[in-house]
Amino acid sequence: MTIAPDRTVTRGRNFLAGSWNEDGELLESVSPSTGRVLGTYASAGRTEALAAIAAARQTFDETDWSRDPRRRSRAISELADRLEARIGEVALMLSRENGKRLPETTWEVSTTVDWLRYASASALILDGGRSSEVSPGVYFQTGREAMGVIGIITPWNSPVILSMRSIGPALAAGCTMVVKMPGQTALTNSLVAEIIAETTSIPSGVISILTEGGNEVSPALVESGDVDMISYTGSTHVGRAIATAGAATLKRLSLELGGKTPLVIFDDADLDVAMQNIVAATCLMNGQFCLTGSRLLVQRSIADKLRPMITEAIAGLNPGPSESDGYDLGPLIDAASAARVDAIVESAATSYATPLVRGGVVVDDDRPGGAYFKPALLEVDRLDVPIVQDELFGPVQTFEVFDDEDDAVRMANGTSFGLGAAVFTTDEWKARRVTRNMRAGFVWTNCWGVIHEAFEEGGLKQSGYGLLCGPTAIAEFQDTKLYAQVAPPRA
Repeated sequence: MTIAPDRTVTRGRNFLAGSWNEDGELLESVSPSTGRVLGTYASAGRTEALAAIAAARQTFDETDWSRDPRRRSRAISELADRLEARIGEVALMLSRENGKRLPETTWEVSTTVDWLRYASASALILDGGRSSEVSPGVYFQTGREAMGVIGIITPWNSPVILSMRSIGPALAAGCTMVVKMPGQTALTNSLVAEIIAETTSIPSGVISILTEGGNEVSPALVESGDVDMISYTGSTHVGRAIATAGAATLKRLSLELGGKTPLVIFDDADLDVAMQNIVAATCLMNGQFCLTGSRLLVQRSIADKLRPMITEAIAGLNPGPSESDGYDLGPLIDAASAARVDAIVESAATSYATPLVRGGVVVDDDRPGGAYFKPALLEVDRLDVPIVQDELFGPVQTFEVFDDEDDAVRMANGTSFGLGAAVFTTDEWKARRVTRNMRAGFVWTNCWGVIHEAFEEGGLKQSGYGLLCGPTAIAEFQDTKLYAQVAPPRA
């Protein structure tokens, strides 16, 4: 059933083992565009988490869900169909709750449908492993089996696509799961849960969707011996804490963590292409993106030419309400985040950086609430400073100058992060040399932020480990088992 895109949802619920649950503290969902309350939601806690884990464990252990790939493929395909029918509704609610512009949230939900269709197909690609008679009458065989119960922890910046990025391949692999969704997008989460509840081919207990405004569900998932794996997307700081806590049960982990993406611009680059990507890398998701192009590395020979071009472009960017046309980006997730980013920029500008565009918090009649932040651009000549080394999660870029290829690689690799990097040059072989030496999981040439469901995503260094999307994703949620058989002696 298609529901009109302007349907109003004001109460968020949890979907627990096939039933709706409204237990827990009642909290508010607030629009970052207006500062006003959009609705309320029941914040799940430890009790709901343990019940969901128990249901997922029982469903995995006592049903044939994990052993029927055709059934799983049909279920994922139905889920994709139902989400596709409600793209407009989900995108609008997400835009209202997390402040991303409506074209971005529409892209997010539409792309999620494509990713689910890929996962549906991947369920049917059976990996029979290897089989061999290793010596007379002695046979060995390997096979892949569903890992078990998965805990999925999703961030607020792209909750629909980043939850389904794990849900899709986990379903394809044959797992059951408990999904912890963020309180900032509680009403959107409830819509996603509705779509899952309406997907009749997914049995009760396979997926529970819990929205949390506190910090009880995630620790319960990480600590539980009945949860076999955690798939987490979020900050490096929290990722380290999950890895530490998960060690007690030797839990399998897939962690996609923070980033500090450099955009390396050589003197032979097509500057029109570079400028388009620089602006996009600032504005997309309002700068709240693990792949935000937060570092501009410009070759010295064109620095004086490019500096005023970039300064003018960044200075002209204007934030506005997420549903309104005529703005370049929306608000940050809340006023506290905007104030935090503003304090970081002020500290850098006062201590060690030259502000080319100061940016800052904007509050007026059309932009109330304190969450709007005009993008900032600061020039720095050191690597060992916070604005270069730390992920800000806001529309802030640094302008840094390098001399040659070796210097560019040294500077690009000069942080603890290794999620994304981009190189702009018209010299194909230079691009190959430089990208080969980049320590990053995503490396683009003459573009930025381009992704596809058929190719893996993951980070290096302190940006995490594990791969999602592509043919490898399903293996993240499977174990390899060895079977050995010795033929009995002939009578």
